[in-house]
Amino acid sequence: MNETIQTLLQHRSIRKFKPQPLDKATIDLLVEVAQRASTSSYMQACTIISVTDEAIKHELAVLGMQEYVRDNGHLFIFVADTARNSAIAAAQGIDPVYQSSADRFLAGVYDCSIAAQNMVAAAESMGLGAVYLGTILNDAAKVIELLGLPPRTFPVFGLALGYPEFQPRLKPRLPAQIVHMENRYTPVTEPEQQAALAAYDAEMAEYYSKRGSGSREETFSHMAGKYTHTQQAKRTQLGKLIRQQGFFTELDKDA
Repeated sequence: MNETIQTLLQHRSIRKFKPQPLDKATIDLLVEVAQRASTSSYMQACTIISVTDEAIKHELAVLGMQEYVRDNGHLFIFVADTARNSAIAAAQGIDPVYQSSADRFLAGVYDCSIAAQNMVAAAESMGLGAVYLGTILNDAAKVIELLGLPPRTFPVFGLALGYPEFQPRLKPRLPAQIVHMENRYTPVTEPEQQAALAAYDAEMAEYYSKRGSGSREETFSHMAGKYTHTQQAKRTQLGKLIRQQGFFTELDKDA
């Protein structure tokens, strides 16, 4: 087991950072690492926005209801972006008709996800901590407004980085036999899967009971059930908002 694997296996989300900003050299290096990630069809459909304006950070923290959106070493927002390639094509007299398709939208999401994970792995190898911020989608329309995002762009998630105030316990993951299958899909309702899930629920219950000030009675099965029938109100409108940003236009043609 090499140092890279050891770092990856020790990943944990950090939600409390020391009041120490990242220096420019570190930020530039992390962006460079993110850019070296794999990209769909070499289109590089990811834009990374550093949020340094305290007023914007405050707004993002409020809509995400998380103080660490504001209180961190540095805040990035990853944006799926086909607007850039659309403009490059249009400047050559080419109609960028498919830059608004579901396929190109997903490519932008893939590019953001892979680039961000490259950045997280690099940051953790440097002794930094990180936490992904899906909460920006609690009000994606507001994020689009705050960041001045044009059509054919969409904020995928935020990423807060910094020097950890403390290291939380490693959070257990589902057993490999539940998520790693061979040749065919195995439903979780199968007896062997159910046994593995029950063992994992017991492990999660122990983890949450010992989590300090955030301790509670909880299992993975309970959380899976909860998130199946609950949803933050504005997130139910994400599909509509994505289309308002100019994506999925082929659905209108099919209709």
